[in-house]
Formats: sequence, C-alpha cells, structure tokens
Amino acid sequence: MRLKSTGLSVFLMLFALYGCHRQSSGMTDDVDTIHINRFDIALLQWINSDDSVMLTQIKDIYPQMLDVLGKTLFHRNYTDSSVFFDNLINYYSEPALHTLYESTVEYFSVSSPEMARITDELTYGFRQMRQLFPSIQIPVVYMHVSGLRQNAIVADSLLSCSIDKYLGFDYPLYKDFFYSWQLKSMIPERVAKDCLKAWLKSEYPYQGKDNVLLERMIYEGKIIHILMQLGKDFDYRNIMSLTDDEYKWCLEYEAALWTTMIERKHLYTPDIITSSKYFRSSPATFISEEAPGDLGYFIGYRIVEKYMKRTKSSCEELMKNNDAQDILKKSEYKPA
Repeated sequence: MRLKSTGLSVFLMLFALYGCHRQSSGMTDDVDTIHINRFDIALLQWINSDDSVMLTQIKDIYPQMLDVLGKTLFHRNYTDSSVFFDNLINYYSEPALHTLYESTVEYFSVSSPEMARITDELTYGFRQMRQLFPSIQIPVVYMHVSGLRQNAIVADSLLSCSIDKYLGFDYPLYKDFFYSWQLKSMIPERVAKDCLKAWLKSEYPYQGKDNVLLERMIYEGKIIHILMQLGKDFDYRNIMSLTDDEYKWCLEYEAALWTTMIERKHLYTPDIITSSKYFRSSPATFISEEAPGDLGYFIGYRIVEKYMKRTKSSCEELMKNNDAQDILKKSEYKPA
C-alpha cells in the first residue's frame, strides 16, 4: 500500500447518495466538485445490523477500502473471508470505539456544515493543485474511521480521511489518549488541509536523508509553501495549528533558532535522533522551555519562502529541485 435487517432500506439509500461508482471521482479533467465516498457510513450500517445483503454490497462497492482497512488495522491484505469480517465487527464493537464511531458519523453527517466546508475546501484545493501541477492525478476521496490510528491513508488513486480524529479538541475521549499540544490539530478545520497534504506528499515523496536536518526542513518547507496556495485562507499558523503566541515566538526567535542550529552543527550532521526533534509537535524544550514544537517546519518554510521570492520559480520547479543546499544558497536566508 503506497500505504438487523431493518436497516437495509436506509443502507441502500445511503449507497445511492454516497457513491456507488468506485472507478470515478466525479470530476472532469478540470476538477469538478469533489465527491466524498462515505465508506464510514456504509460500514457502520453493516456493523450495526450484521446484514448479509449489506455485506455483499460493501464487498462489491468498496474492495479497495476494505483492503486498505485490512492493512491498516490487521496488517494483512483483505480477503473475502468470514474471519476478516469477524475481525472487523470485533474491532468496531469495542464499546468506546463504537461510541466514537457513532459520534463521528453523527458529527460529520452528510448535511452538516462541516461536510459542506470540507467538500468546498477539497474541491478548491484540488483545482488549485491541478493548476499548479497540470499532470497531477486527482484521487478518489473516501472517509473512514480508524480508531484514532492515522489522519489519512493514501493508496494508489485512493485518499481516505480518518474523520474520528477531527471531532474537536474538547471531545471527551481524546483527553484519555492525547496531550494538549496534540489536541490543537484534532479539529474539523484540519480535515481538508491534512488530506491535501497527504496527497501532495504521495505525489512528491521525500527523497532526502531522514537524518540530515537541512534536507528534511527544505522538503517540509516546500510542502507547506504549496499548501498555502491550495486554500483561500490557508496560512502557516492554521496549517501547523499554532496559537498566536506560538507563532509570535517563532518570528521573534527565528534568528536565534537559526544560529542555534548552525552553532550546534545540527544542519548537516547526520543524526536522526537530533534531526527528528525538530519535527515533533511537542514543545521543543531542547531549544527553550517556551519554544513550541515543529520548529523544523517553520525554518524550512521560511527558507523556501525566501527562495521562491528571489528565484520566481514555479511550484513545479520548486518540487523538482531536490538540492536542499542549492535552495538554501539561492534563498539568501539570513534571519536578523
């Protein structure tokens, strides 16, 4: 992977509404309104009923999503066997997870304002992406519930969002599993951003060395720069879920942070333990007690921002340039 029968009539109606054409994303070459296939609703209807007709429909309509879910949850390929579906029912019948699933489908109902916003943002985002990258593939988009495992799954032409991770930072169950600095990102406003980011990264995967800070920073900075072009109100703060105070800290101590990276020889020294610290969302206490997390993203974004202003490069040219040192040099990045 690039990684009770009474509900039957409702279920069949849901299939009519939520996408029975798995081979089509509902778009022309110009990217029409994105259609979101509600696999999450279909699966919950079957789990709650254990109806064999529903199961047959799911097998026929969502084989790729079943395969993705099998690899994600059970680390094995989907097989059309009773064991696989018994495992699914057992997994989603765990009381806390089942409650989460029900809450998620209710919160992200088809007619909810959240779904309308997500559809609008994805449609606008993929239209912009196609303009910036004319040959880029546009995925078939789904929603699923993973049990708080991951934000998005990408597999070939498929993109699916695990919407159980976006019920709002004050959702009671989250507080049992996540830190406060993680909860900032678990809001519905992040769904489209995270989906667009996941797809962009799948189309332009990282080709640098994970243990070299500069290379990773430049790559992440490029992704952020592109994301900012994909939304009408996307900016660094809401892409990275920073508070105003956290963003103010980054701007105020940008020069000191850059100096620290250089003096400690973090930029080029191949040290995965050190470089990974710059991409953690937890507070960067190894820099300062007041420092927010994700500082590597910030510096990378600032370098790329300077590079694009000075070189007037297109987004395609930016993404094709995998020479981090060249981008740093041409950016003339020297925060004061």
